[in-house]
Amino acid sequence: MNIIFLGAPGAGKGTQAEIVSEKFAIPTVSTGNIIRAALKNGTEMGLKAKSYIDAGLLVPDDVVIGIIRERLAEDDCKNGFILDGFPRTIPQAEALEEMGVVIDKVVDIDVADEAIVARLSGRRVCKSCGSSYHIDYKKPAVDGVCDVCGGELIQRADDAPETVLNRLHVYHEQTEPLKSYYASKEKLVTVKGQEKVADTTALTLRALEEQA
Repeated sequence: MNIIFLGAPGAGKGTQAEIVSEKFAIPTVSTGNIIRAALKNGTEMGLKAKSYIDAGLLVPDDVVIGIIRERLAEDDCKNGFILDGFPRTIPQAEALEEMGVVIDKVVDIDVADEAIVARLSGRRVCKSCGSSYHIDYKKPAVDGVCDVCGGELIQRADDAPETVLNRLHVYHEQTEPLKSYYASKEKLVTVKGQEKVADTTALTLRALEEQA
């Protein structure tokens, strides 16, 4: 089964993709991870991406699509795969089709913006060891202090409320139209994100099994 996971930043699609990957024994193809791998392996597309990254520029669609094409041609994708982080726009989705890639299902993890802002802006990470906490859902024993190493807990810059709202704006403008795009092709299934990861997972697996 070839699956795409959609969802706003902080909706938990990455976690669901990992769980489904293990359940169905198919790889998760994350754009960020494969760009890093292409850079490490020095592939032609990886070197092209490096020239943009070194210049502080976004990697353009044609290079990202080339890297995706290389990754999907590998043996472990023959029995299916999960795309996480690609496509992000309708032109990218169209390019995927032009490559001859057939997508079976597109799973949209639907979480309200207010819940995402609360989820991400409440996250705290240890400055020393990177352990993750939340001011409401996963509090440390001592406020502001890591349970693991005693390091200082901080809010990452990209978790600040104004940054989260900007990321959501970009998602709604550029990526959300993919929901209608895939719905028109009868490939979209929507899963309402729950407070507990396990509850969202149960709904995700049920949706995929019902649609299989």
